[in-house]
Amino acid sequence: MAEELIPINIVIADRTYRVKTSPSDEEAVRKTVKLINDKVLEFKTNFAGKDMQDYIAMVIIWYATINAGNSENSAQMEEISKTLQKLESQLDKVV
Repeated sequence: MAEELIPINIVIADRTYRVKTSPSDEEAVRKTVKLINDKVLEFKTNFAGKDMQDYIAMVIIWYATINAGNSENSAQMEEISKTLQKLESQLDKVV
């Protein structure tokens, strides 16, 4: 039997989203959200930007760059990528 999805509230760049995830993925989703928010804060602190969209774009560029350039951590990056894809899919359902 498939795992039941549980609702969780996450905050990304000052916006709250209610998403459903499997209990086994909840920790990975929360770690990914923390990583995203930490990077948004880092870029917000270090670079001038007009709005939150600018910082989110910077995080996406950062993620794509480390993902493409670091084959040593490819297994870890693949896991993060899968988690981000799941999160994106869940966010699409909410928005």
